[in-house]
Amino acid sequence: MKRILVIDDAATVRLYHREILENAGFDVSEAINGLEALEKIEEATFDLYLVDINMPKLDGYGFLRALRQRPIPQAPAIMISTESSANDRQAALVAGANLYILKPIKPEQLLPHVRGLLGEWQQP
Repeated sequence: MKRILVIDDAATVRLYHREILENAGFDVSEAINGLEALEKIEEATFDLYLVDINMPKLDGYGFLRALRQRPIPQAPAIMISTESSANDRQAALVAGANLYILKPIKPEQLLPHVRGLLGEWQQP
């Protein structure tokens, strides 16, 4: 079972993403900010990260930069944010995101991206 780490300071957003992903058969862990997420990757390996930008202590950009510098197997990351400017999108990709999606996102929008980045193509 593929493991996904959802990193967002809003409990409602974490719960929403957890529900979508668990209903699709994924194992989901949560972190409330980039620092907690970095601690979690010391304990476990994840196949995908869903990352918010604006978080206390360590934001999404900082988390991705730190993650990409670690000598560990690298997994794809989706930056999911309310920030809609081209600068935010560019900064996310430079920091190490594979994809940038605007909140709020519907399950039918999120799951194809998740499965695509994980190499899991849904059968019709």
